[in-house]
Amino acid sequence: MSLETAARQPALPRDTATAQRAPGRRTSRWRKPLLYAAMVVLAIPFVFPTWWMITSSLLPENEVLSYPPKLLPLHPQWSNYKAAFANYPLAHQYVNSLYIALLVTAGTMLVASLSGYAFARVPFPGRTWLFPLILSGLLIPTEVTVIPLFKMVDRLGLTNTHWPLIVIPILGAPSVLGTFVMRQFFLAIPDELEDAGRIDGLNRFGLYFRVALPLARPALASVAIFTFLNSWNMYLEPLVYETDKSNYTLPVALTQYTDAYGSHLWNVQLAASVTTVVPVLIVFIAAQRHFVEGLAQTGLKG
Repeated sequence: MSLETAARQPALPRDTATAQRAPGRRTSRWRKPLLYAAMVVLAIPFVFPTWWMITSSLLPENEVLSYPPKLLPLHPQWSNYKAAFANYPLAHQYVNSLYIALLVTAGTMLVASLSGYAFARVPFPGRTWLFPLILSGLLIPTEVTVIPLFKMVDRLGLTNTHWPLIVIPILGAPSVLGTFVMRQFFLAIPDELEDAGRIDGLNRFGLYFRVALPLARPALASVAIFTFLNSWNMYLEPLVYETDKSNYTLPVALTQYTDAYGSHLWNVQLAASVTTVVPVLIVFIAAQRHFVEGLAQTGLKG
């Protein structure tokens, strides 16, 4: 009997552990469905306006503001999209927004990567107090600087041109935020990599261009995405600096869809709005992984 008892004793803890794990397994089984259900509920306030914009862009004018809203158009009016481009210079304004956003993005990536590398890897006098001073510029609202900048641009004779929409963002808040992101990333680069580069005969610019910059692709992707989105959605600056409709960017151009009596053509305006969302979705979907990776690395290191 003692041998049988000794042989059975090891089985008792295993049975107890199995009984204890059973509730945990049941909990983990429901965890993912509950998480997905919560995500769907949280997504409704964001998805519904987008779906309403898309469906309303296919409705006749008198049905856009109907109640309850029509979420599935029975007879789609594709002519709304044709009218958005045929009756207004939307194609030209589309090109304006695209090339301005690309130039601002490229310029900001260059300025932010250079300044971020300098603050992270180059010891120079005043670095410890200059960086917080530059970051404090993010605390100043854009509206505060509009009038001084407009007077400056007007004296230079650059009003009604695209130069203010390109140069000011490159030297303004997007570059400051980009500098912060790049600095945080460059701080995490091991010193041994730069030491190896110096042994190979690289100077300071060579260390930046051949060692630090290739490693900073996730951070550069993050800077590129939020800079592109910020420039693409610029509204106040084009409204202030531009007077000719041919120089408008898309956010300002979307306000021009009115009839001869000044009433809004909501269906045509929404059709134009849908076309402005497409590039943003393409950029974000294509670079989403790099964007999240870059923000995670710059947020956890440094």
